Amino acid sequence: MKDSFSTFHPFVNFLYFVVVLLFSMVFMHPIFQAIGLISAIVYSFMLKGKKAIKFNLLYMIPFLLFMAIMNPVFNHQGVTILFYLNNGNPITMESILYGVAAACMFVTVIIWFSCYNVVMTSDKFIYIFGKILPALSLIFSMVLRFVPRYLAQIKVISNAQKCIGRDVTQGNLLARARNGITILSIMTTWALENAIETADSMKSRGYGLPGRTSFSIFRLDARDKVVLLIMTGLIAMVAVGAAMGENTMRYYPSIKASAITPFSILIYIAYFALCMIPVLINMVEAMKWKSIESKN
Repeated sequence: MKDSFSTFHPFVNFLYFVVVLLFSMVFMHPIFQAIGLISAIVYSFMLKGKKAIKFNLLYMIPFLLFMAIMNPVFNHQGVTILFYLNNGNPITMESILYGVAAACMFVTVIIWFSCYNVVMTSDKFIYIFGKILPALSLIFSMVLRFVPRYLAQIKVISNAQKCIGRDVTQGNLLARARNGITILSIMTTWALENAIETADSMKSRGYGLPGRTSFSIFRLDARDKVVLLIMTGLIAMVAVGAAMGENTMRYYPSIKASAITPFSILIYIAYFALCMIPVLINMVEAMKWKSIESKN
């Protein structure tokens, strides 16, 4: 499915990811965390399909379980003691629940960042910050592209080396190690040359000079303004709820959370709607497309 949210104005995309990432890091309430995690998983599946399922199952779930287990082993705070370890340290219910919450927070942020890398391309980021912080925005956009671009390039180099029998899967152990070092050397040379070429290219175009004009394909149209207005309203509702303590959850020394009231449920719905905005936009666009196809 084509992601319609990616076609919105860069400022709408950037504001959305800044807000959901910030809220995912700040809100430790289990309901807010569950909403954030489910929304991030659903949207990553829409963006990347089977790759998202593989990434979440192979890396995120083991990472979540590992962090949830490790916290109570090293953190013994809490008043509800479940049992004692052989060394005499207690395992408390509070430390287990906090470990689960912290792990959930980390996993949610990582999945949101994986979605961010797909939606917020470097040209969008430079469009927003190019005039304000030209050097920093260029470096930041290059850093965000570092992992996916370099992984793709190292596959190209590895395949080329395989053709001449010098891949890390060929030869004895010593030869494999030597071939791996050669691939890394080629990769490092390519990365340095690429960084210099990028900097020279941007400099030759007058990037960052005062008064420089730029061609842009982005325009804040009516649909961007509608989504921006809805998003601002939902953010305001969630912020009011946070100020009223609806997202508050105390883990130490004992578990304490604010009571669930009609107002808190309203805040949960607002946060759910905010996190699911890209998913809802994609669903509406898919329904429109099917409706057009059925009329033809």
